[in-house]
Amino acid sequence: MTKTRRKSAPARPDRPRAKYFSRQDFHIALLLLLATLAVFSQVRSYEFVSLDDPEYITRNPYVRAGPAPESSAWAFTTNRDGNWFPLTWLSHMLVYKFFGPQSGFHHLANVLLHILSTLLLFALFRRMTGSSWRSAFVAYLFALHPLHVESVAWVSERKDVLCAFFWILTMWGYLHYTERPKPGRYLLVLVPFCLGLMSKAMIITLPFVLLLLDVWPLRRIPPAKSPQAGGPNQNAEAPRTARSLAGIFWEKAPLLALSAAMSVVTYKVQQSGGAVVSTDWIPFGTRLGNALISYLAYIAQMVWPVRLSVFNPYPMNLPGWQVIGAAVVLAAITVLALRSLPRRPYIAVGWFWYLGTLVPVIGLIQVGMQSRADRYTYLPLIGIFVLVAWGVPDLLCRCPHARFALAGAAISACAACTLLTWYQIQVWQSSTSLYQHALKATPGSHLGHYGMGGVLRDQGRLEEAIPYYLEAIRLAPRLASAHGGLGGVLLSLGRIDDAIARFSEAIRLHPGSVEDHINLGIALSTLGKVSDAIAQFREAIRIIPGSANAHYNLGRAYVSAGNVDEALAEFNETLRLQPDNAEAHYNLGSILAGQGRLIGAVDAFNAAIRLRPDYASAHNNLGGALAQLGRIDEAITHFTEALRISPDFVEARRNLEYALTLRDKPLKR
Repeated sequence: MTKTRRKSAPARPDRPRAKYFSRQDFHIALLLLLATLAVFSQVRSYEFVSLDDPEYITRNPYVRAGPAPESSAWAFTTNRDGNWFPLTWLSHMLVYKFFGPQSGFHHLANVLLHILSTLLLFALFRRMTGSSWRSAFVAYLFALHPLHVESVAWVSERKDVLCAFFWILTMWGYLHYTERPKPGRYLLVLVPFCLGLMSKAMIITLPFVLLLLDVWPLRRIPPAKSPQAGGPNQNAEAPRTARSLAGIFWEKAPLLALSAAMSVVTYKVQQSGGAVVSTDWIPFGTRLGNALISYLAYIAQMVWPVRLSVFNPYPMNLPGWQVIGAAVVLAAITVLALRSLPRRPYIAVGWFWYLGTLVPVIGLIQVGMQSRADRYTYLPLIGIFVLVAWGVPDLLCRCPHARFALAGAAISACAACTLLTWYQIQVWQSSTSLYQHALKATPGSHLGHYGMGGVLRDQGRLEEAIPYYLEAIRLAPRLASAHGGLGGVLLSLGRIDDAIARFSEAIRLHPGSVEDHINLGIALSTLGKVSDAIAQFREAIRIIPGSANAHYNLGRAYVSAGNVDEALAEFNETLRLQPDNAEAHYNLGSILAGQGRLIGAVDAFNAAIRLRPDYASAHNNLGGALAQLGRIDEAITHFTEALRISPDFVEARRNLEYALTLRDKPLKR
């Protein structure tokens, strides 16, 4: 009698929802935590970069003030950077309050949020699918893929990691809600979603993703077509809830309404801030072609993540065959995903996750002049990771030894990503390393040339900076910041007329540039056109009332115009916004001394010296105020210190000699 061999059970694409986590799951979570921390911990010694970080943090008076009432109100009302993300601003304020301008802590705040999102992502898919290792694979690629370095290692991209954290937290709340749909539990979805909207508008696509989760792995929406009984991928489980399709769609209505409102607000804010590029500059046909190509380019970079750059120039002439080819490939993948929906729903879910979440940043509404950016893949690539983690093992389940081959391939992929991410992070050590890498990866990047010009300018290498600015302008004639940067170099070199022309062009291209208004005002002041300069400083203050630099320069212009009372008010406002401005203390002291208010002048000069101990002029003027108060010995001390700092300081030497004469003069009886 021959024995009949039982056929092995086919691999199931997903498992019942796991309510509890095993010891193995905790070990996996620990591995994810340690690996991510080990790779990203190097950012603790990194600097701020000149790309956005000064505007977001180091030169932002509201962020530097911490989460005070006025700063918090500004966070909720500003459209700075062409966006509305008050929670992101508040997070920067909070870190600055505790750690000040120490860049390492600002970097580590991003890393902490990234790690929390990674752990939540692993636990979420483990909870929904019951598969530990596939969930771990998705979470590991999310944590340590080189394309995600930009979102984590760039302090200004706090909005990315903060939005991702609330995105995944919202999905957790949704999972909890679907187990027992009740109004009270819906708050677990609504609250983190609202917090995510206040972090970055990218989260507007999340309701669409929740609908995908209803298809798989939650299976609240059954596949459109059931496979034949006994089919190789038959899933024995029925949909997890009996809610109607109308009810499932209706419960997303509040989220969709909030997403629609946020979309309108974001567009209006970006448009008013000059961030939206008009179709005159980039026609819609070019945008559509670039979008189609970018969808495939991101996947290519996911598979082969090399030559990643902070900025990818916009291609104004796209070959027609590339656009048509991209459209055909995307359509073919979409058709295959839809056909796989009844038997392998995770393929369709992963693919449409990727397609849908990229829509806000794919460039149909163009913001900025980049064709694509690594940071835009931070959340969308989760869909492709899911597709690979569940789709590839299922497709290869019939191959002999597939399990061992897949394990080896997964480990190799994770190891390669870890190594590449380690080196990609080092690109963000400083502005110099960032722009040098950008020029190497994308030689035609106008941002790379502009950035290197700024680095050389900050190093005092002004003549060397000019060719970089000129090349940036040649590559992107409408780049206002390049015109402004070149104007700043020319101003420092004393080429005032040329500088004024550049600042004027920068303002024409971007009227909301506060820095260019201030610099134009300084240049006009240098030529003695004080009234014109005052108009520029006032315009800068109108755009950003909290600009300490604008108030300070307006105060100096008022001094030149002889309007002492107005100047006094502007210096006081400067110090309210920026208490550590030594020059404002000095100018305030000079005005007070001129008005005979010597006690106030002494306090102001002392404040300037406390902030800048080597401030020779402040020591000299403090000595003068003390001498008028009859405190000759103290005056002599400060005159002497001024000469020690600056031996050729003629006025300080003359004041010292006079003070010594007063001290040695015998008292009249």
